[in-house]
Amino acid sequence: MSDTKKYTTRPLSPHLQVYRPQMTSVLSIMHRAAGYALALGTIMVVWMLVAAASGPEAYGAFQDFVGTALGKFMIFGWSVALFYHMSNGVRHMLWDMGYLFKIESAYKAGYLVLAMTAILTALVWWAACPGGY
Repeated sequence: MSDTKKYTTRPLSPHLQVYRPQMTSVLSIMHRAAGYALALGTIMVVWMLVAAASGPEAYGAFQDFVGTALGKFMIFGWSVALFYHMSNGVRHMLWDMGYLFKIESAYKAGYLVLAMTAILTALVWWAACPGGY
């Protein structure tokens, strides 16, 4: 081999500054974020179970935290992440089976994922808090 290095004039790989976000890429990033939110939210669920098993004082402390604005936000966010991750997981399963690969189908499925997330979250919160929260 020669000691001279050959440099090509091809462009570097484009990054987020070049590409405009697409439905599939945004939903993929959101899927990962929802997975992280579920992992963090599960710590709160474990806290609830341990507090319930530890007695009324420990469970009361948990209830006091959940009654705060931060606690309500965390529980609500965990439920949104759960339903989003589940709905998007079904979409990924369909992809694994060879369906929804056309751009139009992928976009329709993406909007359906967002709609199902909103509907399932609203139904659960409506059922859990019939008199309002």
